[in-house]
Order: sequence, then structure tokens, then C-alpha cells
Amino acid sequence: MSILIAIAALGSLTLLLALMLVLANRLLYVYEDPRIDQVEDMLPHANCGACGYPGCRPFAEALVNGDALPAKCTVSSTEEQERIASFLGVALGSAEKQVARLACAGGTHVARNRARYEGLASCRAASLVSGGGKGCFWGCLGFGDCDIACDFDAITMDAHGLPVVDVDKCTACGDCVEVCPKDLFSLQPISHQLWVACKNQEADDEILEECQVACTACGRCAMDAPGDLVTMVHNLPVVNYGQGGQTRQPIERCPTGAIVWLAEGGKVEKGAAAADIVRKGERRWGQT
Repeated sequence: MSILIAIAALGSLTLLLALMLVLANRLLYVYEDPRIDQVEDMLPHANCGACGYPGCRPFAEALVNGDALPAKCTVSSTEEQERIASFLGVALGSAEKQVARLACAGGTHVARNRARYEGLASCRAASLVSGGGKGCFWGCLGFGDCDIACDFDAITMDAHGLPVVDVDKCTACGDCVEVCPKDLFSLQPISHQLWVACKNQEADDEILEECQVACTACGRCAMDAPGDLVTMVHNLPVVNYGQGGQTRQPIERCPTGAIVWLAEGGKVEKGAAAADIVRKGERRWGQT
């Protein structure tokens, strides 16, 4: 008899819990548009954040809710963007491609190291040891943390230990921006062709003993730029992109080539007054 009572009690409890689950499901149910799953399947599943959302799923939700347009996904091809737009019956929209840009040109052939770092091959680790040993405190340390962090193979290290961004592969995910201990990377619209490839804040020519392509704060770029296109802030030129059309004029008299023009494909072009770089190998401490 006691066994039957126990079975009945257990059955009653199971039935009660099941009824509570059914009731909770009805009361707490949140409708989700089935199109979200379909749109998510059309996205590249990169979860890079370049669209401004934390992943492809939240972006799919924004698309279905009308809070975003397909062109915001710069990782998708134009064909995929058009497919999503057609499926949802919305406009394709437009979004200017953004790319990661490096504010340093001080490779091993032009910039000196004061000390040779030995330890974990990481920019972040090296930066904790007296800033990494580079003569220019603001310069790239060249261990390639950005290269490792990039999931899209958009960054490679050149022969002089500097990261090179492939603008065609870059999705503006921002991983390189976060991982660089010197804050040398930033995400820029590809139309920003006038670029300051330096973050040195020391004035005068003494910095050239540390890096041949450093900005010396001479201010010629600011003087030659129309209006307030270029201003000097903390001994460094700052391009005010909101001033309108850009021009190559500010780069022409730069003696070190610290301010450059980024042509199609990311090709770096310096002004006529920039000194030629003749050294091919590593610039060691004590060498001229």
C-alpha cells in the first residue's frame, strides 16, 4: 500500500510540475520572427562587429526589425547584401567601407631599439618592460599581436617588422585596435586618404636620432593645408576630416614623410620633400 501511495504522490507531483511548465511557457512566451533565423543564415557568421552589432544574430534581428540595412555588413558580398534586401523587401542602403590604419612607419630599417627585448614574443608583454625598448616610445614594437588577433588574414608583418593591412580583406572588426598596446591602430573610412603615419609627440629634430620617419612637429603640413584641414595638437598633426575634401597639398613639404597620401589599394605615397629611405637592413643602436 505504501508503495502505491508513493507512486501516486510522485505521479501527482510530476503532473503538477508539467502543468506549471506549460503555464509558464504560455505566460512567458516571447514571439520571435522566424525571418531572423533565415536572415542569420544569409550572413557570413563572422561575428566581427563591423556592422556595429555584437554579432550576426543581433544584426539579423536589427535587419528584420528595420533598425539596420543590409549594406551595414561590410563582410558580405554585394550579392549577399542584395539577397537579404530582396528577402526582406527593404532598400540595400549604403555604408562606406572602413579599414584599420596604422599610425606608425618606424620599421627596423628606420627606427632604433635602445635595448633588445628577450621574453614572450608579444607586443603587450614587451611594452611592460620599459615600453618595449624602442627608441621612440610611441613606435610599433613589431611582434605581430595584431597579425595573430586578425581572424580574416588581413594583417601581415613586412620585412621590417611593421604590420601591413590588406584593405580588401579588412572587415573593420577592431581586434587589432584592441590588442595593440601602443594604440597605433584605428578604424577609418577608406575615403580618409590623408593620413598621419606617426604618433610621436616629441618636438624638434632630435627624434630623428630614434626614427628617421618620425614627425618633428615642424607644422608645414598645417601651414600648407587649406583652412583647418590639418591642425597641430600635442606636437602632432591632426587631420580634421569633417572640413571637407582632402588634398595632397599638406604632404608635399613634409621632410620625413610622416604625413602621407593613401592611394588606391592602400599604397603609401609621400610628398616631394620627403627624404628617401636607403637602408634595407636593421638600424642598430649607434649606427647612423
